[in-house]
Amino acid sequence: MINHDAIFVYEIAVWSPQVDSSACLCRVDAGFKTVTGAKKYVPTLKLCVHPSIRTSIHPVRTGAKIKPELLERSRGGSPLLPGLPDDLAVACLVRVPRADHWKLRLVCRRWQRLLVGNYFYWLRRSLGLAEEWLYVIKRDGRDGRISWEAFDPVRRSWHPLPPIPDDYSLAVGFGCEALSGCHLYLFGGRDPRKGSMRRVIYYNARTNKWHRAPDLLRRRQFFGSCVIDNRLYVSGGESEGVRRSLRSSEVYDPSKNRWSFVAELSSPMVPFAGAVYQGKWFLKGLGAQRQVLSEVYSPESDTWESVLDGMVSGWRNPSVCIDGKLFASDCKDGCRLRMYDPATDSWRRGRDSKAHAGSSRAVEAAALVPLMGKLCIVRNNMSITLVDVEDGSGEEERRVTIAGKGQIKTLITKFLSSIAGGSGGDHTHVLHCQVLQA
Repeated sequence: MINHDAIFVYEIAVWSPQVDSSACLCRVDAGFKTVTGAKKYVPTLKLCVHPSIRTSIHPVRTGAKIKPELLERSRGGSPLLPGLPDDLAVACLVRVPRADHWKLRLVCRRWQRLLVGNYFYWLRRSLGLAEEWLYVIKRDGRDGRISWEAFDPVRRSWHPLPPIPDDYSLAVGFGCEALSGCHLYLFGGRDPRKGSMRRVIYYNARTNKWHRAPDLLRRRQFFGSCVIDNRLYVSGGESEGVRRSLRSSEVYDPSKNRWSFVAELSSPMVPFAGAVYQGKWFLKGLGAQRQVLSEVYSPESDTWESVLDGMVSGWRNPSVCIDGKLFASDCKDGCRLRMYDPATDSWRRGRDSKAHAGSSRAVEAAALVPLMGKLCIVRNNMSITLVDVEDGSGEEERRVTIAGKGQIKTLITKFLSSIAGGSGGDHTHVLHCQVLQA
């Protein structure tokens, strides 16, 4: 007898998560033996096991109907793995490394349907098998075009990705954030051919495809953005044409699939630094008269307030919050970190790693992101260093470079570029880094 409130794998109960069925993208196979009631929601839990996919989130052909004979064939067809019940087969498939998931999708339609649904990846996360990859968006210093790659920190390998849509191939001043753990959003910015944009697109790490999302409410570029409670906030920036600073702010709720205006900034601002700390969003930027402004937004009260404490005065980019602690780079190449101490309202320097790569833009720390519970430093030359900052010391023995060859690689690249007639400034510039899980 199957319990309608649970799904069993290896006789271990894995409780179904409470999700909003209107925003669920689950596409569970109707013949999946371990899912009960494939045509309806699990009672009392709102678990969406076979919903109608909203076209605004996942474009599909409207009016499409599943042929009865195909449905029956799915229910009584061949098992996922010959000789094994489907629940045991899934228990095997969820343990396949993420780098090989694209191969699984090519085996048969049932495997493909399983791997594009929410249940497969929810089960991987529940069993502690989900893998984090680092996604790096960069601009080529020669032609200005934008490209991106994914880095597997466990196997220390780079993976190609589908091209970024044409609207963002040459864009500047756009935002990039991750929602729901597996969706990477690009929004706003300025296209040299079309001007400021309201466009929003997102990449699904589970399907390896790009999709459209509802447009921003205002055209804006060079703005601030953050994610709090899986909601995307956007504020400030510049508007199209007259290059004036904006005060407006808006939020995107993926469960409702729409944007809404929230409280405006106290003063127009073009942010150049931002971080989420203690559930609040801190922004620092330039005002209409090019003066430095700092404000903090509280989502609970929907209010902005000016802030002039020690955190903001000593704040430098890039920065990141890990386990409730705010870290920032204390030197250009990120080899020395600083941590904010709320007790003294001041920044405390960490120990110098003494492994400085130089002061050129190629080795400049472009981003700090949390990766596998550690602080990840990404540089413009695509070198990546993991730092264990559990105690905030940033000790040398706690650092490990997992990608790139640092200064040696940079010198070789510059030398080859000079031979080819290029300039030393034609190097890659990292724009955004995000971590997606699957």
